[in-house]
Amino acid sequence: MRAVVAALLALALLGCGRGEESSATANGATAAAVRVVPVTIAGPGGRHVFQAEVADTVAAQERGLMYRTGLKPDFAMLFAPYPPAGGAPQAANFWMKNTPTPLDIVFIRADGTIAHIAENTIPFSETMIPSGEPIAAVLELVGGRAAETGVSEGDKVSWPGR
Repeated sequence: MRAVVAALLALALLGCGRGEESSATANGATAAAVRVVPVTIAGPGGRHVFQAEVADTVAAQERGLMYRTGLKPDFAMLFAPYPPAGGAPQAANFWMKNTPTPLDIVFIRADGTIAHIAENTIPFSETMIPSGEPIAAVLELVGGRAAETGVSEGDKVSWPGR
């Protein structure tokens, strides 16, 4: 019995003190793979900075925000480069399979401008959401945040290394 209590206490202590890493893990991300960068969007509607997890591998991009809940308003996921193997920009289709939170999907051209925004996408939908043209990156925001922050097509998107 003491061994069980000691093991449970050890697990509880391991869960404490991991800060943001543990919340990312609880939301379905792999803690070791999480890298967060500031993503700035600037345009006539103003300037806004989101804190974005970077999905830069095939596996991370396939998983995206599936199963994630409790996303904060200024949280985002950046799919960059898209496609993850690099190469020339290409048309993309996203879906909301296994994604419980409505999202704004921001499709970004190679020059960093926003090509298209799919606003408030439908959770769990398997309907394809097209970029409409070749893109080099995608930014997923909590549904409704593009309109709330004044983000619109043609705005410029930047992040470290871009």
